[in-house]
Amino acid sequence: MDFIRVDIIGLSTSPSSGGAYALVLGEVEGNRRLPIIIGAFEAQAIALELEKIQPPRPMTHDLLRDTFDAIDIDVTKVVIDELREGTFFAKIRYEKNGEEHQLDSRPSDAVALAVRVDAPIFVAPMVLEEAGIVAEEDEPSMSSLAQQAEGTASTEEEEEMGGTRLERMQRQLKKAVEEENYERAAELRDEIEKLEQEQEQNQN
Repeated sequence: MDFIRVDIIGLSTSPSSGGAYALVLGEVEGNRRLPIIIGAFEAQAIALELEKIQPPRPMTHDLLRDTFDAIDIDVTKVVIDELREGTFFAKIRYEKNGEEHQLDSRPSDAVALAVRVDAPIFVAPMVLEEAGIVAEEDEPSMSSLAQQAEGTASTEEEEEMGGTRLERMQRQLKKAVEEENYERAAELRDEIEKLEQEQEQNQN
């Protein structure tokens, strides 16, 4: 299987997130985004390394990196290779004495380690197809949005109220992506997936 290379786009949260963050991964040779909900501790571990901030004592992922170095293990890549019932699964792939091995991992831990050992991050195509969100290539500027806001407010309200529940959620998902609210987009994506599954079961 040819995995798709991604980079870290950023971390986002909101006051209503309950302490959770969205880790946003972006396709290197494409415009899809993959938001993954992670915990505050893992988000902090990733952010500290991205900002090159050295804590006074090693964090868990620093300890894991140092342990791998001590026993001569070379982390070659991390792969987010599965999505089951809204939960992402990952593998840490490494070499030891010329042999390839892998460890099961949460994506947040795998990414936190990857940024510390400068290992590439990959996503399985089926995961990106199922959970990826296409970013708009020609997003309007903030100034143009401000000019249009007054005239389109009522229209947007009417559009959000119209249509089926699924159609309304799909419009909300598109809006969340345009506003770069990836945490909300991830929540809507999961809700849409559940609703589509329920509709398929009802049809069968």
